[in-house]
Amino acid sequence: MKTIMPKQIETAERKWYIIDASWLTLWRLSTKLAIILKGKNKVSYSGHVDNGDYVVVINADKFKVTGKKMTDKNYYTHSGYLGGLKTTALEDLLKKKPTKALEHAVSGMLPKNKLRSSMISRLKLVTGTEHQYTAQKPQTITL
Repeated sequence: MKTIMPKQIETAERKWYIIDASWLTLWRLSTKLAIILKGKNKVSYSGHVDNGDYVVVINADKFKVTGKKMTDKNYYTHSGYLGGLKTTALEDLLKKKPTKALEHAVSGMLPKNKLRSSMISRLKLVTGTEHQYTAQKPQTITL
């Protein structure tokens, strides 16, 4: 018996899914998104092949967090210079860029290799309920 190794297929059919993020917790939502983007929900999953699907998240700014994460969770950026560390609380980040926290959480759960940029580019975050991806006929997923 031979083991069949899947290869990267350029003409692979990728499905479109739509998820409503209102009142879902950030961490559970981001794990589900990462699984779909990586393609782990498919039978043909292989770690070295990018066969994930597209995901449109509506109401991406209306997720919730548990405990005191709004004030205690910090995001760090560094300019590269001495003393260039900047700290931003989750509460302040959501005021400036409402979808950045969800994108950061999902990006952290994806593999740290060349496939990551193509996977995160298939994540479409929308702050309202209206989106521009109706022509792709996305399937609704309820979590």
